Amino acid sequence: MSAYDQHLDRTLANHSALTPLDFIRRSAEVYPERLAIVHGSLQRNWRETYARCRQLASALHNAGIGKNDTVAVILPNTPPMVEAHFGVPMAGAVLNTLNTRLDPQTIAFMLDHGEAKALIVDPEFARLIAQALPLRRSNHLRTIITITDELYGPAAAALEGSIDYETFLAGGDAAFEWQRPSDEWDAIALNYTSGTTGDPKGVVYHHRGAALNTLSMILEWDMPKHPVYLWTLPMFHCNGWCFPWVMAARAGVNVCLRRVDAEAVFTAMRTHGVTHYCGAPIVHSLLINAPAELKRDLPTGIKAMVAGAAPPASMIEGMEALGFDLTHVYGLTEVYGPATVCAKHAAWQALAIGERAQRNASQGVRTHLQEDARVLDPETMQPVPWDGETIGEIMFRGNIVMKGYLKNPEATDKAFAGGWFHTGDLAVQYPDGYIKIKDRSKDIIISGGENISSIEVEDVLYRHPAVLAAAVVAKPDPKWGETPCAFVELKEGTDLSAEDIVAHCKKYLAGFKVPRAVVFGPLPKTSTGKIQKFELRRQVGSAQAIDV
Repeated sequence: MSAYDQHLDRTLANHSALTPLDFIRRSAEVYPERLAIVHGSLQRNWRETYARCRQLASALHNAGIGKNDTVAVILPNTPPMVEAHFGVPMAGAVLNTLNTRLDPQTIAFMLDHGEAKALIVDPEFARLIAQALPLRRSNHLRTIITITDELYGPAAAALEGSIDYETFLAGGDAAFEWQRPSDEWDAIALNYTSGTTGDPKGVVYHHRGAALNTLSMILEWDMPKHPVYLWTLPMFHCNGWCFPWVMAARAGVNVCLRRVDAEAVFTAMRTHGVTHYCGAPIVHSLLINAPAELKRDLPTGIKAMVAGAAPPASMIEGMEALGFDLTHVYGLTEVYGPATVCAKHAAWQALAIGERAQRNASQGVRTHLQEDARVLDPETMQPVPWDGETIGEIMFRGNIVMKGYLKNPEATDKAFAGGWFHTGDLAVQYPDGYIKIKDRSKDIIISGGENISSIEVEDVLYRHPAVLAAAVVAKPDPKWGETPCAFVELKEGTDLSAEDIVAHCKKYLAGFKVPRAVVFGPLPKTSTGKIQKFELRRQVGSAQAIDV
């Protein structure tokens, strides 16, 4: 044994598990009176916010929710969503933020698979939950908590057996002595992703990864103390890229936003002096293309982060015209959101806009606290040459990678084969180490920042009695980045219109998953009968969009 190990043990005095929950405690102690949350006329400081999070943890504890129990929430970007990111794990539980855009069947699956014992519901989604609850096959859920929000408008019918959120909180102790995780490997959050199949996979985050990605996001943006962050990115998506915890770490202001529209965003920016916001390309395009009168008197130097698709030259020009500083990042749910960043260099500013856009379109390099991001040959697991030409698969390794897929050891083992996380995205690596995607994983369509499994859509198409064969590929879209395009081969003697296909899909799929282009005709196949999707991708440009 080395002298550096003898009588030099981990103790309570010199070692503690990393957790992002520490950040809110510090801000409440150091900056108790600083503004933490804004929602309409509601304003709360960090002392009040921390107290409410402790109350939520206490109330959950009193309801029998403890370590490794799942608490699901279906909420927009409102104060209860911020509170859930702290109060739920303070109770030792695991936070499952449900995608508000999903259909009842998928929500029911997630509640069953995650074994949620409690569910917090915003009034906007009460009807969706009312439709989902009868579809469950389990009885794990025992506590339903409903929100009241005057900014929503119409009061939702109370879900049977539910309790009001404020009433529930009132039963908790604002001085609750929550316990830090005994192990930083403990689960903190559960996020579902479609992955490459139609069945959602549960991505499990740990406290260590959440804490380190929080710090990584601060470093990528050189984020100062007390930023004012506008919630345009859904907090249900990768826990808002960890920004609920980022704002606590920097004692910043969470400017809540129920829904994204240009007028609401620009008004919030002017009213609150917004300094940062994140979003998919569609969010930034919405702002760029808004009427000129909405863009007047904006704060200067707002920092924007974009992921989901590389920003084209028109977007970079548009952001610069607004006075915004755009940062391009890349990642997946399995790596807590952004895991690479297109780190900009001062010399790029002297380049023409076209060349500058080309540089900024790269997926970039690993974030500060991710151990590694490489393009590897998936067969040999060796790095491809850094020549900007040799294609391999983007892979990650480090602390900011999920624990694995819940109850899915086969998918977990496959994802971690060879000691790396396999993204399924094909890319090249340039001599400077910067990574550039050349093709998406073949079964995934990324629309407005949301993953759509082509297999899931194809399964729905095959349910129609007139469909003989079907395939779905991505079609480039100026607004959404990509949308599903369905190629359909009909059975002999049948006749369907594109509108018939769309109407059929709407019965089974969330709106954003419904094909926005339909092409009829024989599908190209190999000699063994396998549909040749690469041929369909060549044809997709001529497919006409239809009104969905």
